[in-house]
Amino acid sequence: MHALFAKADAITKSVRGGAIEAHRALGPGLLEGIYERCLAHELKLRGFECINQKQVSVAYKDLKFDEALRFDLLVNGCLLLELKAVQGVLPIHKAQLLSYMKLVDVPLGLLINFHEEILTDGVHRMILPRANL
Repeated sequence: MHALFAKADAITKSVRGGAIEAHRALGPGLLEGIYERCLAHELKLRGFECINQKQVSVAYKDLKFDEALRFDLLVNGCLLLELKAVQGVLPIHKAQLLSYMKLVDVPLGLLINFHEEILTDGVHRMILPRANL
């Protein structure tokens, strides 16, 4: 099992609650960046640590470099959030979240689409392969 899986799993419900609270207050139809800032604020009010960029090391064959990864929110260093405000979630959105999870080395992520009338219809829980074994 991934070392951070239990920690990430334990905070998922509370983080989802924060997203629902932000969605209730703002409603659908706004830009993604607005939801990101408001959700980060809501989660900080709930006692979570949120960062929205992280320097990661990328290794490919003999090439190694550091890159600022532009993920949306990393909560308590263990749960990655990818926020969208789109008509429908596409497979590429899920692939993007999984790629970020691999690079940041977090076992669990939530893809949250704020465009939905009922936010829970737009929440997708993603687990890195073999992270919960």
